Parts: sequence; C-alpha cells; structure tokens
Amino acid sequence: MSTYFKQLNDGWNAEPNAPDPKARWDGENLHLSFRPGFYEPDKASGIVTGITFLSCSRFRFGSVNDEGWYRGQCRFSRIAPAWGKFYEVSGNLLLEQIPGDWNSRVEPLETSKHYLFYFRDEEFECDAEGWFLNKIQAEQAAT
Repeated sequence: MSTYFKQLNDGWNAEPNAPDPKARWDGENLHLSFRPGFYEPDKASGIVTGITFLSCSRFRFGSVNDEGWYRGQCRFSRIAPAWGKFYEVSGNLLLEQIPGDWNSRVEPLETSKHYLFYFRDEEFECDAEGWFLNKIQAEQAAT
C-alpha cells in the first residue's frame, strides 16, 4: 500500500526558524499553536497561528529536524513532497517505524485522519476527525 500526502497549508505556514509549537488538550479537541511565517501580517501583532484538531485521539512530537529529513532519518523522507509543510497523510502511515511516544486520550476511530506538520526542529503528528485554522493572541496560546 502506498502513502499519500495532501498539503493543507495554502498561503500560510509556521515560522521557519523558531516556530515554538505547543499542544494542549481542550476536552476532546487538541490545540496546536505556533508562530506564523515571516510574511504573514499577524506576526508583528502578537498573533500566533493555531490549528484545532477536532475529536483528537492522540498526538506526538518527534525529534526529526530538517537536516535529518533530508538525510533520510524520517520515515517519510524521500516520499513526503516537502519539508516544512502541513499534510493529511493516508494509505500506509508506516507507524511501525516510530516509537510509542504518543500522548493518547482514546484509540483512534476508524474515521480519524492522520495529520503531520514538519516544523524546523521537530515533527508533529496526530489522529483526529478534522481540523480548522485559527489565530489567537500569544498570551492565550501559552495557557
């Protein structure tokens, strides 16, 4: 079975040098916040970009950075279209190749989708029913 990637961030991205991603649970949803990219108008106004993952069952931060990805140290190296993007991944997720370091709430539902975001010094993955982009004040993201 092949692995398929659908890029989800069109016109926005995380800050490429210091995105400072943070995840926090809010009931059954998970909020992922990070600094927006260089050219986004929100960067100067104290706004951080956030993604809310709906009915999130589990998430993890991995330690693969951009250098490791280009050197083939990530399970999706050489098959993911590009480093630094946000994807919905389907097909063969190659889950047998990652450590069992998930932060889990419940077992993923059959209808869950697998999301992957490559940040500069780490990757983020989660299983959730859906997602939406939101923008919040930096103070709110820290709590």
